[in-house]
Amino acid sequence: MARDTGLEELVRQDLGERAGLSEKPMFGGLAFLLNGNLLCGAREDGMLVRLGKGNDDWALALPGIVQMVMGERRMHGWVRAGAEAYGDDALRQRLLDAALSYVVSLPSK
Repeated sequence: MARDTGLEELVRQDLGERAGLSEKPMFGGLAFLLNGNLLCGAREDGMLVRLGKGNDDWALALPGIVQMVMGERRMHGWVRAGAEAYGDDALRQRLLDAALSYVVSLPSK
């Protein structure tokens, strides 16, 4: 899986400078972590976003967003936004804001 540097830069700009934010190559792309917890990721096949179990129904109802699947395992609480979804600046920011709201509630690692 190739990285998508354009998407990486969009996510970087949207997340801005914040304490505890870091980046790490993972899953064939670039993962963004907050206080050691996975927040989101950018890969060639889309933007991965961690919304938390039970917090993803609203996103899954939107076009271009599907539940993340790793192998044959459905990753509840994680969604993958395709280019048509993450290319919408307002929607991308809404997804990232929802991810931040969830991940700040987790204990630091």
